[in-house]
Amino acid sequence: MEEQISFCGIGCHECDAFEATKNDDNKKRAKVAKQWSKQHNTVFEPHEINCDGCKSQNGRLFKYCLSCDVRQCAIEKEIENCGYCSEYPCEKLNPIFRVAPGAKKQLDALSNN
Repeated sequence: MEEQISFCGIGCHECDAFEATKNDDNKKRAKVAKQWSKQHNTVFEPHEINCDGCKSQNGRLFKYCLSCDVRQCAIEKEIENCGYCSEYPCEKLNPIFRVAPGAKKQLDALSNN
């Protein structure tokens, strides 16, 4: 099975919400909700920890993904991910790279810039 890479370069297999969804693991959803609530100084509920990947057209998306600037930009530009964008890297990616440095490494490997 080919690895699913998000628009921002995060490997979906590295995402706890994706894994909890894929395995329908309610204990993991609760753990992730607690961890992310603390990490992001907000409140996430276990039932919100569902994601089939940000490229999913008809699947479940984590609520952050619904308003993600990077996701919206990539969809508008009709690109596979940001590594294929002529403007890569851009400022929209910096917050993601701060919490997921592997995403930058993944996109750098794809980029022609």
